[in-house]
Amino acid sequence: MQRQILLVITFFAGLELSAQQTPQFTQFHRNQYLYNPAAAGTYDFWDITLGGRMQWTGLAESPKTTYVYASAPVNFKKEIHNPSLRTSAGLIQNPEIKTGTMKHAVGGLLLADQYGAYRQVKGALTYSLHLPVADGYNLSFGTNLGISSRTFLADKAVVHSVLTGTNITDEVYDQFLVNQGAQSTMDLGIGFQFYSNRLFVGIAADQLTHDFVKFGNTNVYFAPEMHFYGMAGYKFQLNDNLTLTPAVLAKYVSPAPASLDFTAQLEYRESMWFGLSYRNADAIIAMAGMNINRRFKFGYSYDFTVSRLADYNIGGHELVLGLMLGR
Repeated sequence: MQRQILLVITFFAGLELSAQQTPQFTQFHRNQYLYNPAAAGTYDFWDITLGGRMQWTGLAESPKTTYVYASAPVNFKKEIHNPSLRTSAGLIQNPEIKTGTMKHAVGGLLLADQYGAYRQVKGALTYSLHLPVADGYNLSFGTNLGISSRTFLADKAVVHSVLTGTNITDEVYDQFLVNQGAQSTMDLGIGFQFYSNRLFVGIAADQLTHDFVKFGNTNVYFAPEMHFYGMAGYKFQLNDNLTLTPAVLAKYVSPAPASLDFTAQLEYRESMWFGLSYRNADAIIAMAGMNINRRFKFGYSYDFTVSRLADYNIGGHELVLGLMLGR
């Protein structure tokens, strides 16, 4: 049989299995909950965020991710302020990260990710506990439990017979298509974070249960692997108007090499920010954002690809919109 009919599918599936199976996000510094459930409830209000990412724009069936998440402490004191949603004439500073008291927090995430001929939809609920451990410092523990549904999209697959214009058929591939259907697995993640109003250091792990609990189409093999993350950053006060926050994100899944993101964000009066990032062997990133008013914020980033895929795409875009309820 002509096994070459699976050439393209096998190639991209192999890339996915040997590299990151979970989406990557450029603006991780301001969206730590996406990587670490211990970040849920860091702010004393409902932090609701909607985001979208298009990676390697211009490359057919390149990764596309959309998500929405929300988190907040179980009990928090709502600040009293003008309920008008109009943008103030003055600059709106970032919300303060408060420490010194124990708090329980909850959160939830809904995410859709499509890459090539594969699609994943994930929903998860989060609980985190924040404990004061020193003056101005908290230690938080978080866990999330969710369901991921993964599907192979036959209409997105480009097989060898299509590329060559032949009418080659393959019984193995035909049987593979017959057995298609969504497979759902339980996802378990945990994380720890040590933080203050200036510092954050965290570690987390996701997909800890692999496909131990699965249902739906159990005849397919998606092989979810454990992913590990480490994140750290510190905010330096340069002068009365400027702060600088360098940060790093490390991602690892066996047997792929570790992926590192380095970023530095410059903030003006803690209201508007501009940043540069570098993702090793992948991209150089420019980003900017601001607090529109007390309730709304947004961020945008653009990835300049520097890998071997640079000749086949025109970069990547990521847009993040935030709503701060109860601030």
